[in-house]
Amino acid sequence: MATQIDVNAEIQAVPFWYHTIEVAPGVTTPGWFDLRPVVDLMPWPDVRGKRCLDVGTSDGFLAFELERRGAAEVVAVDLADHRQWDWPAHLRAGGVQYMNAVIGPDKGAGLRTAHRLLDSSVQIRELSTYDISPETVGEFDVVVCGSLLLHLRDPMRALAAIRSVCRESLLCTNQVELRLSVLQRSIPRARLHSNGPDLQWWVPNPVANRDMVTSVGFSVERETGIYAIPYGPSHAPHGRSARDLVARAARRLLAGRDGVPHHAVLARPADQGLLEVPPTL
Repeated sequence: MATQIDVNAEIQAVPFWYHTIEVAPGVTTPGWFDLRPVVDLMPWPDVRGKRCLDVGTSDGFLAFELERRGAAEVVAVDLADHRQWDWPAHLRAGGVQYMNAVIGPDKGAGLRTAHRLLDSSVQIRELSTYDISPETVGEFDVVVCGSLLLHLRDPMRALAAIRSVCRESLLCTNQVELRLSVLQRSIPRARLHSNGPDLQWWVPNPVANRDMVTSVGFSVERETGIYAIPYGPSHAPHGRSARDLVARAARRLLAGRDGVPHHAVLARPADQGLLEVPPTL
């Protein structure tokens, strides 16, 4: 049996942790984000005895949560290496070098380490979200997609791929834009952020996040309000400018705490009837 010293050594051998995960009693990974305080706010379906898929798993927090909640089988998919990200043109040249320097060239190191320390049965697959299909991964009762869509150049294509393998339920969480969520709360809007340094593309408001899910053939059953995913212990220090302080206060007011504002939906595959073609004018 591994000692706490052994576990800590394995954790420290991973240069970057995206998720804060308790891998042994009282021992957690130093993640960039910590989903533990908000995981029960998400509108989970009953996953007991179900075949489940976690899309864009990163270090695997949601895959391991599916396992903890009683899923019979969990498959976790993510990209094989940093070159496969949807890099904007101006970031492509230096982006891979930056990721290799900060995260390390072994993109799945955190996932595999947490998997080993938890003695997990999650099946790990290196696969782009765009390539998910019944032929590549089979079909699933439950699919989870957490904080991924904003990083994709074509989130609708990714959601359509997810729809092709989802039999019962989709739990989809996404970062949302607070300004659009307040000022245009009833109109689907998204901010294009591809010129920024943080590899984001489309950041929607909640109604746009919901509409993206329904437009590919899902029907929303439940959804959350805006909640914030807290920053983990290894996250970059917060700025202290007046603008930073105002932004933090807004997040606390509108999302309940400081962190990254999110919105989550629980959806099911909708009946796909024939569309009625309007008469020719």
